[in-house]
Amino acid sequence: MRWLTLYARSRRVPASAAAIAVVMAALWALDGPGRADAGLAVLVLTANVAAASVGLGGRDEALERTAAIRWAPRRAVHVLLIGLLAGVALLAVQAAGTQLAPAEVVIRAAAGLAGLAALGAVLCGAHFAWTLPTGWLAFTLLAPSPGGTTGEVLHWMTFPPGTETSTATALALLTLGTALYAVAGPRR
Repeated sequence: MRWLTLYARSRRVPASAAAIAVVMAALWALDGPGRADAGLAVLVLTANVAAASVGLGGRDEALERTAAIRWAPRRAVHVLLIGLLAGVALLAVQAAGTQLAPAEVVIRAAAGLAGLAALGAVLCGAHFAWTLPTGWLAFTLLAPSPGGTTGEVLHWMTFPPGTETSTATALALLTLGTALYAVAGPRR
């Protein structure tokens, strides 16, 4: 179990968890019960994923590339745990009375955003892994939806439950980001 503690500390998990807790406490304190707002839900999920994404790379990337352990499974589990933690945190706050989005939308958005963060780590490095989820969020909230299948793909975060194209987009982002990050690791 010692390796898990060392891994968590090297990946800044305590600081990320504290940041997620602060975001959730602020949401719970500032938002009234019964208010549905998918835009606010994906904003909170993006903040959670961005806070956790700094741990997608360690302090010494050269050491990680030469270590005699299998990194691919650890990296894949790390990405999946980021999405799980982000989604569960929001669902827990929603269970306390702040209903922002249906559970399916929260799970879909958390999964897709975690995949985007992993893809961001591969393309931009771990310190800038937050840029892809944040950029896609900004596009989703600021650009008008073109409608049809294109709109369901581009604005997958905010579409209602049961939208198969949006769900497929989120799963494709999660799969692609996790696979590339597990194999390649963060960019140097």
